[in-house]
Amino acid sequence: MAFDYVSVDEAIARGGLRMVVVGNVPSLWGEAAKGILHVKRLDWAAVRLVYDNDALKTWAGQRSGPVLVYGKEPPLSNWQDILLLAERLAPLPALLPDDGAGREFVLVLSADICSAGGLGWSRRLQLVHAGLRGDNGFPERVAKYLAAKYGYDPQAGDSHGVRVAELLGKLANRLREQHAVGSRYYCGNRLSALDIYSAAAIGMFSPLPSVQCAMDPAMRAAFESRDASVAAALDPVLIEHRDMVYAEHLELPLSL
Repeated sequence: MAFDYVSVDEAIARGGLRMVVVGNVPSLWGEAAKGILHVKRLDWAAVRLVYDNDALKTWAGQRSGPVLVYGKEPPLSNWQDILLLAERLAPLPALLPDDGAGREFVLVLSADICSAGGLGWSRRLQLVHAGLRGDNGFPERVAKYLAAKYGYDPQAGDSHGVRVAELLGKLANRLREQHAVGSRYYCGNRLSALDIYSAAAIGMFSPLPSVQCAMDPAMRAAFESRDASVAAALDPVLIEHRDMVYAEHLELPLSL
C-alpha cells in the first residue's frame, strides 16, 4: 500500500503506525519493513530520519532507521520485532509458515540476512572497509560515520567479504533447491518474510534500475562495487528472485 511522508512533529502527534526511515538509500532493513507493511496492507506514515532533531531521537529512542512505532507502544527497531508486530496487526496474509519447522527455517535464514554478523551487516562493513581504503565502497565521510557506529575493526576488514560470499552462496543454493522441486520461493510455494528480506538485501549488491529506485548516486556506486569473491557469489538466481518478488508482491518504484 502507498504511504505518506509526514513531518517529525506530525509523526509524534498522530496515532497508528509510523516508521522512521533512512532517506535516499534503499536500506535493507527499511525496504524490507516497507515491503512487509505493503504485503499486509497496513496503513502507515513515514518520517525521514533527521540526524539533528532531538525530538525525533527522544521519540524513536535512537538516531537510526527503521524504527516502527504503533500507537503508544514502545518503538521497535529490530527486524524480527517489526515482523512480529506486523503479523499481530494483520495475521493474513501470513509471512511466517504455520508449521513449526517452516517458521523456524524462515526465521533462521532471515537472521542470516538481517542480524548482526549477517549478510546486510557484513556487506555494510565490507563497504566501510573498502571506502576507508579508497577502494570503491562507501564515500569516505559515510564510511567514517558507519565505522564508528557499527564497531568497524580494520584488522577484521577482509573477513567481511568472506562472510558475504558465504551467505550469498547459502541463499543461492536454497533457491536452486527450491527451483528443483518447482517453487520460486525460499520456503514452500508462497511468499514469506524471507523472500522479502532477500529481495531487499540484493539491493546492496545490484540496486534496482534508477527508474525504479532513484537513489543517491554515490551510494549506488558503492552498492554496485564488488570484489572478485562477491562477484562470483552473486548468483543470477538471487537477482531473478529479487525481480520476481518486487514485480509480483511489492511496490515499485521505491519511495525513498
